[in-house]
Amino acid sequence: MRLQQIVVVEDTDEDFDTIQDAARLCGVVHPIVRANSGTECLRLLRSGEGSRYRQTMLVLLDLNTPGDDGREVLRQVRCDDALCLLPVVVLSASADARDLQFCYANGANAYHVKPVDHALHLKVLQSIFAYWLGSVVLPVRSTS
Repeated sequence: MRLQQIVVVEDTDEDFDTIQDAARLCGVVHPIVRANSGTECLRLLRSGEGSRYRQTMLVLLDLNTPGDDGREVLRQVRCDDALCLLPVVVLSASADARDLQFCYANGANAYHVKPVDHALHLKVLQSIFAYWLGSVVLPVRSTS
């Protein structure tokens, strides 16, 4: 049985490295696939069974990315019958109340403001992985 993947939408190398470090420290065994843009994320999520990509179990979503940004990804995921149950956790540098309101109004499962401090950022990510991969029963995505 193939492991489901985690899709991370992140265009900043340093932030993606921190995500990988947190996953390693938490013992995450699932493949982590990076999308540098919202457009690339949507392509990955909509890949068919015959593709080289595995089925996705969780999306970590940066809001401000090139192409379709995270807001557009969230809107499209929630409107797609095949993806609408997919957990989407927003990781954004923005603490703007309008972004927070938009994300929750459009179905984000959680919203986290990225800490500037590396150690704190790492701790937040570890708690996200522990919760979403260790405590929660995730929905099963249909392969039809």
